Amino acid sequence: MDHLQAIRIFARVVETGGFGRAALSLQMPNATVSKWIKSLEAHLGVKLLERSTRSVNVTTDGAAYYERTRHLLIELDDIEATLGRAQASPRGALRVDAGGSTASGILIPALPAFRERYPDIQVQLSVTDRTADLIAENIDCAIRSTPNDPSLVTHRIGALAWTICASPDYLAKHGTPKHPSEIVNKNMPVVGYFSASTGLTQQLAFCRGDEKITLEGVRNDVLVSESNAHLATALAGLGIVHTLDFMVRPYIKRRKLVSILAEWRPDPLEVYVAYPPGRRYSAKVRVFVDWVATLFASM
Repeated sequence: MDHLQAIRIFARVVETGGFGRAALSLQMPNATVSKWIKSLEAHLGVKLLERSTRSVNVTTDGAAYYERTRHLLIELDDIEATLGRAQASPRGALRVDAGGSTASGILIPALPAFRERYPDIQVQLSVTDRTADLIAENIDCAIRSTPNDPSLVTHRIGALAWTICASPDYLAKHGTPKHPSEIVNKNMPVVGYFSASTGLTQQLAFCRGDEKITLEGVRNDVLVSESNAHLATALAGLGIVHTLDFMVRPYIKRRKLVSILAEWRPDPLEVYVAYPPGRRYSAKVRVFVDWVATLFASM
């Protein structure tokens, strides 16, 4: 028995949910797929799949076996992708982690160009504002604003400007601050942004030349932990928000939001792409890193 082939066929049955769909995707007869699975089960001495006339269900042992072997198959595909013709035409699943605003506002709108250039790469975009463990979660690379994980290879790819803004209705009700201190002195509601990982709320920091101000005692009637939700709260008039300019700029142009304290913008947010050391020779990671660096540079 070709053990590796049997594992690949078993994985396709699990992923497609049946022998027929697996056979179709593998371009082999149903009977051949069934024969490979029976041989694998005999080799392991356990039942991997429960078969009935209507469905195929994965056993407890089968689910555990699939999870362990799935990572091995991914690693093997990555190794093979660094050799020969795959260098010129990268292929396979590329697992990318990014925050909500970066994904929806930057990566996804530009993704058609990447797909056109690399049609054999399947992009699996994990969208979350928490900091994922790339190694433990088997993620190829991530777009981040912090470069301080020594277990990862990190490259700076650009910087993003900040903007503080609010809705016209909010400003009509609460007034427009001329100085950052007025936000606290006038008890103006601010929608806070807190980290899903640490629970810490982002401080409001301002910079004008050499003068720097960090506000204390800000009124946070509403707090959110996701960047697109943060934008939605501003549009709903729930408070002042301090967020990345690319997210709110279209709404400012349409006068659904108003930029305030523009001369007090803090330094831009530096952006990095990070990946586990084992991915440094992966062709698909390399071409994505080059592409995303060019994308952020154009901004």
